[in-house]
Amino acid sequence: MSEELVLLNVEDRIATVTLNAPEVLNALSTEMVRQLSVAVSKAARDDTVRCLLINAAGRGFCAGANLQARGQGSEVTPAGSALETHYAPLMNKLRNLSFPVVTAVNGPAAGVGMSLALTGDIVIAGESAYFLQAFAKIGLIPDGGATWYLPRLIGWGRAMELSLLAERLPAPQALEWGLINRVVPDETLQDEARTMAARLAGGPMSLGLIRKAYWASWENDFNKQMQLEADLQNEAHASADNREGVAAFLEKRAPSFTGR
Repeated sequence: MSEELVLLNVEDRIATVTLNAPEVLNALSTEMVRQLSVAVSKAARDDTVRCLLINAAGRGFCAGANLQARGQGSEVTPAGSALETHYAPLMNKLRNLSFPVVTAVNGPAAGVGMSLALTGDIVIAGESAYFLQAFAKIGLIPDGGATWYLPRLIGWGRAMELSLLAERLPAPQALEWGLINRVVPDETLQDEARTMAARLAGGPMSLGLIRKAYWASWENDFNKQMQLEADLQNEAHASADNREGVAAFLEKRAPSFTGR
């Protein structure tokens, strides 16, 4: 039986996925990425789940790829192969989820670990957390979608700065740059992230449609995006949650959404 490098717990409509290799600061081996992908797939298939929370055991979120697990020598598999076979499928699964994603970032989020952290629709970091595009330090290029995420989130100049200089970006500065959503005291990070996940899990099914619309906006022209809005709005309008939301508004009470 393989070691549990990723833990999955489903409770109160929240699927919590925990990176569980604290002895290596949750550095990702291909086996760990495989387990993470399996956990995300299980959450996606669970009709009770309405939010995914990604966090990490120990004192760091993810130190990047596990270089020791990759090995050394002439027979080493090219790094790009793992991107094609493991990382790209995982990132696409996360992108295509029908419910929101929250990431709770403690300590370092480096290399591909930074890319994983940024898959959150809401990214919450502890005060001591930092982000690091470490690739240039070992003669590689940013991956895990970083070259796509970063210029869109923080602009060309800052993306280049992070990638070429490979310097730490402390959580407060990441917040200032608009890279993440919130910075909280380290000791309350998990509680704050859980509270946020619970808030999203209690929201309407249209939250999943909102993230679908925003993801599509990166590729659509204006007219295509307007049409997508119309299509998704029709889908949202037909939902029980829309009917409940309107009724609650008219009756001046809090809505009780079911995710349908």
